[in-house]
Amino acid sequence: MSKTKMKNRLSVALVLLTGALSFTGCTTFQIPVQSFRQQFAGVDMNSLQQVRVSGPYGMPISYLANVGRIPIIKCVDSNNKEVTLQNSPSIEVRFTHNGKRNIMYFDRLFIKDSAVIGSPSTFMLGLMNVIPLRDITKIEVQDGHKNFHYVDRR
Repeated sequence: MSKTKMKNRLSVALVLLTGALSFTGCTTFQIPVQSFRQQFAGVDMNSLQQVRVSGPYGMPISYLANVGRIPIIKCVDSNNKEVTLQNSPSIEVRFTHNGKRNIMYFDRLFIKDSAVIGSPSTFMLGLMNVIPLRDITKIEVQDGHKNFHYVDRR
């Protein structure tokens, strides 16, 4: 095979590989702050449900989650088109506030005293972040495609 044909085939393979990888990446969506407030209206510590989650290492983890009140997450894509995501233990949220960013898991979020409270870790259950709602300027959400799945919801 000539060098030119080999280069052409490698170029085509590279283009196909790049295209395939772009479809498997994590797409980031936004939740407008007002929409977030509406979706979380009434979601407080008392509305959380006990769930059991299977993780990538096979060890089940139990924690309180907002799955009952928010089964579907309403967000928008980069073209401001409405998109819905199913709430799951692998959904990550990035809050921008006061020039900082905090990442937490969506199903671990709740509202208390005009603040968002949530966990940045699935394994460290006591680790919680608190962000005043009034300070949040941007909310981004994506499915991190981590191997976490609900096993039991009570």
